Formats: sequence, structure tokens, C-alpha cells
Amino acid sequence: MATNESIVSRRSGYAAGPLRRLSLLGPWLSRAPWVIVGIFLSLGVLATVAVYVWPVSVPWSVYCLLVVGAGLFLEPRFLLVVFIGLFLAMAILGVYLSGIKTATTGSQIVTVVTMLLMLWLSHARAQVGVVGVSGESMLVDMRDRLRAQGELPDLPPTWQAEVALESAYGDGFAGDFVVASRSTDGRTLEVALVDVSGKGREAGTRSLLLSGALGGLLGETHEDGFLQSANNHLLRLRWAEGFATAVHVAVDLESGNFTIGYAGHPAAAQFAAGSGRWRMLTGGRGPLLGVIEEATYPRESGTIRRGDALVLYSDGVIEARDKALVDGIDRMLGRAESFIRTGFEGLAQRLCDQAAAGLGDDRAVVTIWRT
Repeated sequence: MATNESIVSRRSGYAAGPLRRLSLLGPWLSRAPWVIVGIFLSLGVLATVAVYVWPVSVPWSVYCLLVVGAGLFLEPRFLLVVFIGLFLAMAILGVYLSGIKTATTGSQIVTVVTMLLMLWLSHARAQVGVVGVSGESMLVDMRDRLRAQGELPDLPPTWQAEVALESAYGDGFAGDFVVASRSTDGRTLEVALVDVSGKGREAGTRSLLLSGALGGLLGETHEDGFLQSANNHLLRLRWAEGFATAVHVAVDLESGNFTIGYAGHPAAAQFAAGSGRWRMLTGGRGPLLGVIEEATYPRESGTIRRGDALVLYSDGVIEARDKALVDGIDRMLGRAESFIRTGFEGLAQRLCDQAAAGLGDDRAVVTIWRT
């Protein structure tokens, strides 16, 4: 069994290592908050002494540094204790140094405003039950889990597949995602490309929730019933804007036969090596997911022969505000025609990069081909 060359675009991501390392402080901080309070109050005393002894050399901004540091690692109630201590220290110090150190009032006002901002930030973190930078680390984990589910399984030597995912404006989250599964006997590959309503961060949490559910359905339900099950799941969620589009393909890796169905999603494109041309698949149309109860999703059948390829994509690849949809499809096929002269490898990423929507929408492309 050879390893397929699966490519998942990660250019919109950020390094998660430092955040995850800092997040390890979270459990310790939650167990010993008063120790942290004591540390920052002690630092406040040292800062006060330094400003008093060296009023010209030590700036008032040292208090802002302590305010920001405490705001990153303490809950609101403990943070308030630190801020009260620092405020009293600044007030007393300002009286003693009023004739020596200039601009004390302005510096104190800036520090107090910073305190209010950090209290607001700490309160926002406390509402979701996170401490320190663990909330940011949790978001990074969510993003990475979403992308990991889009990685394709290993395929036989005569099959290749790639996935490319790009979020709108390079955001860390996207409304487009891919789930894939290979049957236990290794014969069938199933891939679903889903486009959740919205884009970027606003659709990221819905994508994560839905990808987990659809990933569980994939391979556990018969291919003919996958979209129906996905539709029922969205209806049960009762999201205010809970619709999605999807394309689902099941490929027999021995014969090359496949079936494909759509839920309000753009039609897939197939390349036929015999004619050397691309064509759009037209059958298997069905309604959006999460809109109509007891909806039916017919499927279209086809065959991927040696040298053929199948391309699934989201609407961000073909849609543009100033152009008709048919123009976007022609544009995509034209790009695909020119790209495949060097082979299908890298085609998914290049179609994402040349999408009609540009950076203004989420884009996703899956290519499956047979050598």
C-alpha cells in the first residue's frame, strides 16, 4: 500500500507551539491564583520603590507592564485585587513625586484605562471558562482538528488525491471543510466537501461541529443515504443560519466506478483522458442541507479510468460578484486545462490560488485521479 500525496494548504495558519506551551500554565494558575496575585503585588512594590528612588530614570510605564501581565494570567476577581494595589501605589507615589516627576497625571490615566481594558478582556475569558492564554490555544487546537479531518487516507499506488483549503482573507478558520474515509476492506474511498453558510471565523465553529458529525457518518452509512443523514442532522441542530451545501463522492478503487451526489453544491468536473477534455457532471442534484425535511438526494454514476481525474470544489472557486456563474465555471475549466499539462499534482492548490472570488471567500478543492 503506497502513501498518497495529500496536500492540505496551511498558509492561513499560525504557529501553535508557543501558545500551547503557555497554555500549560493554565491548570497551575487556576490552582494557585493568590500566589500569582502575591507575585504581581510584590513586583508592584518593587516598581514603586524603583520609581521613588530613581524618578528620572524609571518611567511610569512600568505599571502598564504589570497591568498587562496580570491581565493575561488572572481571573477578574483576583485581577481587581492587583489593580487596586497598583492604583494605590501610583496614587501615593504621585503625591510624593508631584514636584519631581512630570506628567504623572497623564501616565496614571493611561495606566487606569489599560486596567479597564484588561478587566474587560479577563471577564470575556472567564465567561468561557478559560484562564490565561488557554483560550487562544483552544482555538488553535480547534483549527488544527478541523484541518486534520480533511487529510485523505492512504490510497493504492494507481490512485492519487490532493486537498487544498484556503480561508477568506487568510483567516485561521473557514466555512469550507473536507471529510474523507476509506472502507475497512480498502476498496471504497468516500470524500465529502462541505460549505457552511458564512465565511471565515463566523463559520469556523459551525464547521468544526459539523465536520465531526459528518466525519462520523462517513463510511458508517450507505453512500446513498449519507446526504439524507447529514440533512437530518442539520435540521436537528436548528441553527438560525444552519444551512450548508455539500458534494459527496464514493469511488470504487478497484473498478474506478463512482457515484456522486450534491446538496445545493456546484457540480463536479471530470477530465477524460480519452478525449483530453473536461466536462461538468450534471446529475445527482439535491436541495441545501438543513432546509427541507425528508429531502431526497439522487446520485449520478460514472467511471474514473486510467488518466482520468475528478475535481470537487466550493463556490468560492467559481463565484465572483461581477461575473455570471457560467463565466466562473468556464474560467475554472480553462485554468484546469492549462495546469494539467504538467500533470494533476498541485492542481488543487493552483485552482484555489486562481479562484474567481480571490481572497474574499473561502475556497476548497479536492482532486482525485487515476494513473
